[in-house]
Amino acid sequence: MTAEAGGHPIGLSIRGGVKVYPGTRALKGVDFDLRMGAVNVLVGENGAGKSTLMKVIAGVESLTEGRIEMAGREVHFRSKADAVKAGIGIVFQELNLFPNLTVAENIFIGHEPVRGGVDIDQTAQARATAALMARLEQDIAPETPLDHLRVGQQQIVEIAKALSQDARILILDEPTSALSAAEVEVLFRVIAELKSQGVGIVYISHRLEELIRVGDYITVLRDGEITGSRPMAGVDIPWIVRAMIGGKTKEFPRTQAAAFGDEVFRAEDVTLPRAGGGYAVDHVSLSVRKGEIVGLYGLMGAGRTEFLECVMAQHPGSGGRMVVDGTPLTERDVAGRIARGIALIPEDRKRDGLVQIMAIRENLTLSSLGLFTRAMHLDLKAEAAKAMEFVKRLTIKIASPENPVSSLSGGNQQKVVIGKALMTSPKILLMDEPSRGIDIGAKAEVFRTMRELAAQGLGILFVTSDLDEVMALSDRILVMANGRISGEYPSGTDAATVIAAATPHIRKDQAA
Repeated sequence: MTAEAGGHPIGLSIRGGVKVYPGTRALKGVDFDLRMGAVNVLVGENGAGKSTLMKVIAGVESLTEGRIEMAGREVHFRSKADAVKAGIGIVFQELNLFPNLTVAENIFIGHEPVRGGVDIDQTAQARATAALMARLEQDIAPETPLDHLRVGQQQIVEIAKALSQDARILILDEPTSALSAAEVEVLFRVIAELKSQGVGIVYISHRLEELIRVGDYITVLRDGEITGSRPMAGVDIPWIVRAMIGGKTKEFPRTQAAAFGDEVFRAEDVTLPRAGGGYAVDHVSLSVRKGEIVGLYGLMGAGRTEFLECVMAQHPGSGGRMVVDGTPLTERDVAGRIARGIALIPEDRKRDGLVQIMAIRENLTLSSLGLFTRAMHLDLKAEAAKAMEFVKRLTIKIASPENPVSSLSGGNQQKVVIGKALMTSPKILLMDEPSRGIDIGAKAEVFRTMRELAAQGLGILFVTSDLDEVMALSDRILVMANGRISGEYPSGTDAATVIAAATPHIRKDQAA
């Protein structure tokens, strides 16, 4: 370790880092220093090279040119296992867990404690898992099946998985994208504890206020190059934005007056019973008009995602009545709901929105293949032309539409999911956390697209846990808490009122 700054020695360096993929140059001569006992913030637009740089450090990818140094010596990571041996752990933005295994099995998979070199010591594994959950302030039993947990809890399991290997360098790629406000505070306390133990943390996030709060050093990437690198002292959001996106705007204002049409969607008394009693969705009723953007705000676990899943017929046990364009909705399967003009952009794009091994073109047209069918054959030319139309419309950064969708950055993958939904020509568009994992520039493009679609008469119901988003985008705000609609407010309502409705146990003066 060399070159101490503020008592934070350099634990790892990259010099002249270049990474070339077919058709794209992801890193262009990057010099990066990772300081120990500190939070090294890494920020940039989607496609800027952040995840590629971290994959290089974590041994998932190798540099095309350049070198990695630790303790003054060049090191070569040929696999993630090599990086783990060197004390490097990574929590990816996209969860890499096994839904059919328990929490304990997921945390210790590949390095299970063994008894006499013969079998897995289940007791020791459960005890260590319980200790990790206590450290992360989570009341999650080690034997809980992973698919019983919500996305935010699964993110906590990913972090526990990295901590279980005693990482001296910990990379957190969008660690708070699926966490509730309370879980974020827990994570920040864990980060402070790890810093005090000398752990070097790389923290990637698009939430700029969060970066300023937690970071000690900041590095900004744009188009594979570093455009800013300095200690966090004195850094503000305008500096980060200038370094990230130059002259691009990060705003998403309304460009024309809203004009609402007739009611396009109505839900009445929608219910979803919980396995242990009570309701995950408790008699929810709402409506959306043509051209209206309705924001559905609430904390994690409020039932927002479950409500959207009920609308898309993903829960056979759900109840209630729905109407689209004045006609009752009787279809009981997803395909039927899509045919009636309902489209969903899911919260978990990797699991529910994309087929990772398929091409970008194939993912975009997956829900609309009937448009390109000619006498039992697929018109590939028409399909490719339509796919490229949506690539341009949503400014998806691609080298080729035939590349696998997994080759794209997280934000560009999200745009593919949005394009796939729009290609079905929906009457009502359901969007579950549409900006999750998307940078400022991509977020502005997505929100401008939402505005344009609403202006064309599309009704939009979007779920978000970002208060700024729901306040800025919504024509009308609905708030959910404990499975119910706890408030309905017009655009321009003050933030404290909205927060108070999302947390019924908190008084408005406390929320302010």
